[in-house]
Amino acid sequence: MLATYLIGLREGLEATLVVSILIAFLVKSARRDRLPQVWAGVGLAVALSVLVGWLLTYTTTSLLSRSADRELFDAVTSVAAVAFVTWMIFWMRSAARTVAGELRSKLTDALAVGSLAVAVMAFLAVVREGLETALIFYSAVQGAKSDTGPLLALIGGIATSVALGWALYASAVRINLTRFFTWTGALLVLVAAGILKYGVHDFQEARVLPGINNHAFDISGVLDPASWYGTVLSGMFNITPAPTVLEMIAWLAYAVPVLVLFLWRGGKSRAKAPAAPAAPAAPATQRA
Repeated sequence: MLATYLIGLREGLEATLVVSILIAFLVKSARRDRLPQVWAGVGLAVALSVLVGWLLTYTTTSLLSRSADRELFDAVTSVAAVAFVTWMIFWMRSAARTVAGELRSKLTDALAVGSLAVAVMAFLAVVREGLETALIFYSAVQGAKSDTGPLLALIGGIATSVALGWALYASAVRINLTRFFTWTGALLVLVAAGILKYGVHDFQEARVLPGINNHAFDISGVLDPASWYGTVLSGMFNITPAPTVLEMIAWLAYAVPVLVLFLWRGGKSRAKAPAAPAAPAAPATQRA
């Protein structure tokens, strides 16, 4: 539930910020008449994302009858989810300073074309976040005893992001978005490492990879899976008491370099951030 709440909060806030930029631009441009088209595009993007999430669940529960096929499908979606998470956190870090200007430029072009173009532009701006959320959520809840709790946590994360986005739009609160996306990005790297570890396990269950019974270690006596902390570690980062050797290799091979690169690039970009230019000096008055 913590992992899916984090996913909903992070992805939801990105989508909410996109929508708030579009709305603010239309309001300041005195083009409130195009707001219904923006909301139509956003609504269609949300509907498509929910449909994709349902199709993923329907595929693994109803269309795939063999256990090995289900394990293989879950493994492939896990790898895809890890790729999306990795791309998303690094893209957001590099594009955060320019995304607002790009959105305004694209919306200006769409306004010149017509109402349908505005709706399509809003749809494309939001649907990526929605499809990422559907895929990452599906991969993160694999192995959960029930989908109800994680789904409610995801909805709670999205609701929190909407509330934060509205408060930011209304200037009711101010948060350091750079720090927010840095911390949530670092946590998502660990979540993605757990998803990849689960994907490797599914590949082993499907007999695509060997070593299903070759455990790296067994700390069941220390880490009780039924305890609250065992449940948190397993649900958040997929840390289990008896992982296989390949699972641990995959976890470490992804988590360590990606986390170091993510935090190092973040610190480097802050260090190289250009200072605000000084105001030009007033020209000297020429003597007659």
